[in-house]
Amino acid sequence: MGADLVYVVAGITLLVAVVVPGLTGKLPVTTPMVLVGLGMLLGLTPVPDGFPLDPQDNREVIEHVTELTVLVALMGVGLALDRPLDLRRWASWRTWSPTWRLLAVAMPLTIAAVALLGWWWAGLAPAVALLLGAVLAPTDPVLASDVQVGGPTVADELDDCRPIDETDEVRFTLTSEAGLNDGLTFPFVYAAVFLATEGALATWGPRWLAWELVGKVVVGVLAGVAVGWVLARLAFRSRFRALRVTERGEPLLAVAALVTAYGAGELAQGYGFLSVFACAMAFRAAERSHEYHRAMHEVVTRLERLLTMFVLLVLGIALTRGLLEALDWQGVTLGLALLLVIRPLAAWVALAVLPVREGPGAMTGPERAATAFFGVRGVGSLFYLAYAGGEVDAFQADWLWSVVGFTIVASVLLHGALARPVLRRLEQAPTPKMATQ
Repeated sequence: MGADLVYVVAGITLLVAVVVPGLTGKLPVTTPMVLVGLGMLLGLTPVPDGFPLDPQDNREVIEHVTELTVLVALMGVGLALDRPLDLRRWASWRTWSPTWRLLAVAMPLTIAAVALLGWWWAGLAPAVALLLGAVLAPTDPVLASDVQVGGPTVADELDDCRPIDETDEVRFTLTSEAGLNDGLTFPFVYAAVFLATEGALATWGPRWLAWELVGKVVVGVLAGVAVGWVLARLAFRSRFRALRVTERGEPLLAVAALVTAYGAGELAQGYGFLSVFACAMAFRAAERSHEYHRAMHEVVTRLERLLTMFVLLVLGIALTRGLLEALDWQGVTLGLALLLVIRPLAAWVALAVLPVREGPGAMTGPERAATAFFGVRGVGSLFYLAYAGGEVDAFQADWLWSVVGFTIVASVLLHGALARPVLRRLEQAPTPKMATQ
């Protein structure tokens, strides 16, 4: 019965994927909002009886499905970014300034604030509070499509006098942040695991700092860059015609690349999420304006859409099938505080202090405010919670699942309703920034 229901849910997901985008039009309603609502309605009927919904009994399934969804999204994000990043040039790093600020300042501040609130306000144990902060800190590359870049710019779309670049700082910053902070959340999840299993910071702190925080990040990025560079050399410049898949336009190389990069990163003991994003960036850099990138991006985007919709539909069903039973007012307060106060304030501080004044990376006040506000939470949080639950029994608490599920749904509704009108208003506003050529 359970297997048959999976087919039913998958079929409904496919139908929604085809129909809903055309129905919502310019309304402040997004496909994720529709899917969660539809899932909640299905949950009130006898249809999902026997469907595997309990996160305690199905933790490994949740972990692997959400892991795959995030991986596909990260590949798409890396291919979509037009703005280059040359690790050897400071000027190139500077154009990514808002992204580095959100990663180095806003994300740790968010983790610390949620953890402190969880410990002081909700009475959580320090390790559980830290885990909750880490789980809810990353913005999501999966659910944030309405506030991200549309896709790679290819040769036939370029202005002869304009280099490839992202001119929409809000979309570029939110996209690049989401591509990187999923992998950078892992060190803090490990910190929570070590705090729960090994006790005092002095016992594991130096090792965590050297390896989990620095070493595994570097290894993950290098592994991804290596895989992306090798695949690009083969696909674009191989002496053997059979290996030059770009000439045939075979877009499934994107799937092969993300799986290979993830496997290589994990085998090297690095963070595989970072490997996938770095692989996509390195592959894109090989022939930045080649039309093949668009074909790859389209395949990845379609796969991502299907996986995301399936996850959201099941999440909606779970909401009315007991996922929120353990939710209390402290959990509601934590979720809303994150979305309305902690993330916006932490990101605003990160972006407003000594900002870039002109050229790529420069933002107006309204752009900073929009970037700070749209910290979309989503599928990545489910993955990290499921992963941590497999490491420490205390991290399997129903309350944690209730709070994370509530926060994701609140983010889907809040950010989904406001994304289009806010970004439309920003696009219509004059931009006094000077553009560098």
